[in-house]
Amino acid sequence: MSRQFSFLGLSCLALGLALLLPVVPAQAAPLSGDALVSALKQGGYVLLMRHTSSPAAVPDKSAANPDNTKPERQLDKNGETTAAALGAAIKKLGVTVGDVSSSPTYRALQTVKFAGVGTAKTFEELGDGGTSMAPATVAAWASWLKTKVAEPPRAGTDTFIVTHMPNIASAFPDDAKALADGEALVFHPDGKGGAELVAHVKIEEWPGLAK
Repeated sequence: MSRQFSFLGLSCLALGLALLLPVVPAQAAPLSGDALVSALKQGGYVLLMRHTSSPAAVPDKSAANPDNTKPERQLDKNGETTAAALGAAIKKLGVTVGDVSSSPTYRALQTVKFAGVGTAKTFEELGDGGTSMAPATVAAWASWLKTKVAEPPRAGTDTFIVTHMPNIASAFPDDAKALADGEALVFHPDGKGGAELVAHVKIEEWPGLAK
């Protein structure tokens, strides 16, 4: 009898200790290759992308594209080519793009245009804010972006968001280190106001995924 009580006591103690331990949420498994493609085809993911290659200098009017009337920074040939290759790969993979959000800057909208992923809705919070942004604005826009990334896409689709390195780095400092032009962070919203990072995809990797 005493052995039985001892066993029960130890069991209760173990249960009590388990209840006291913090609950650690499950982390989404990293995805790559065929697993990433399969997931994107099912929908439910958010691709947060830095615009493709764009020289830091603003072109003069003689070198600016006809529709770049301000003018602003614009994509170079590499930026145009890689954005187009991304779009071609997305179509070949059979990935359905739902909502597309973009910075209102010319180079970000060019990225969307050459990728051909749909018509973008622009948001000031995805913009570059000029050359000097107040810390309060940076913090507010970072918070906005984290909320935006956590929004579940429409059923069977993936969401595309095109913005700038400072915006991504402010919202996701641990995930956006050395983020290259055109590189995408792929998130899986959990439907509870959060999102897990599941993949990094460099712009040059998309054609390979489509093979």
